[in-house]
Amino acid sequence: GAAWAAARFVVPLHEPVVTIATGEAATEAALKPLSIAALRLPAEVIEGLFRLGLRRIEQVITRPRGPLNARFGAGLLHRLDQALGRAAETIEPARPAPSYQSRLNFAEPINHRAGVEAVLEWLLEVLCSQLAAAHVGARQVRLSGYRVDGGVAETRVGTGQPVRDPAYLRRLFEQKLEGFDPGFGIDSLTLAAVATDPLAPEQTGMDGNAKDQDLAYLLDRLTNRLGSRQVRRLVAQPRHPPERAQKAVPAQAARIETVEHHDHAPTAPRPLQLLSTPEPIEAMAPVPDRPPVMFIWRRGRHRVALADGPERITPEWWLENPTALFDGQSGLRDYYRVEDTEGRRFWLYRAGPYRPDKPPQWYLHGFFP
Repeated sequence: GAAWAAARFVVPLHEPVVTIATGEAATEAALKPLSIAALRLPAEVIEGLFRLGLRRIEQVITRPRGPLNARFGAGLLHRLDQALGRAAETIEPARPAPSYQSRLNFAEPINHRAGVEAVLEWLLEVLCSQLAAAHVGARQVRLSGYRVDGGVAETRVGTGQPVRDPAYLRRLFEQKLEGFDPGFGIDSLTLAAVATDPLAPEQTGMDGNAKDQDLAYLLDRLTNRLGSRQVRRLVAQPRHPPERAQKAVPAQAARIETVEHHDHAPTAPRPLQLLSTPEPIEAMAPVPDRPPVMFIWRRGRHRVALADGPERITPEWWLENPTALFDGQSGLRDYYRVEDTEGRRFWLYRAGPYRPDKPPQWYLHGFFP
């Protein structure tokens, strides 16, 4: 409110930059000499104040609030408090209209779900034809119903990848329509693609394999039902410790280029199941810098039949204490892929370099299929 008043009423007018000191006292001092019209009041309120001789903001500030509220309503005092910083004011920016949308007006209001579903199918066909012509796909679609009482009923669905298949979007809207309240009736329905991404035409395979599409549809249904924060997927990130080499992001988040496509990605295989925290084990390795021949994990004894390694993973020296790199306390790890006599495969590592004066510490970190 103070910014609006200063930009339009501070002399000289139309200056490119107008400055007001922070703080309620400084703001009040800057606004006092301005016209009462600087408070963004209706024309009839401004005219009434002028008739009483109240032409400047300082004259309203010094007046008792009770009589002003009784004569002009709470709007006058609310605008004054907003300008002085006593009342919070939320800025609602004007958003551009969606580029792709379809709309249908009704001669008579509809208030039953069957009618909404029938209209939704037609709106989806029209919207998807617009998306196909522009070679884009929808990432978020909003259905808005304008009710006879002046309210608006809204529901929206999101997808993890660009989509312009009407049947696909129709299935996502099925569970959302349960909470769509038409009230006493809807005069108009609008379907808009709020967020879109490029989607070029693709040639489908002859075998009709739709496993990827089925998985995407499952993730979209779970996300729309449970919320974007509840359904997550893992993406790789450039970190040395394997337990930190991935992070969880929302399943419908924009696709992120993962470390697997990077030149410095690890070439050695990684286990299908990785423990969040490596678990210590008792290992017997008769030869230094060689894999163990036997280890005990959770009171179970495993004799090693085959082994491969080591794969050395160095510590992140730029994130750790530099002195630890030279006193033997660094996070150096030598990983081994081992298979016991029963065919079970494990991912083990020895912490730190081999030292004759200190027994090595072994850990179990994951399992191979």
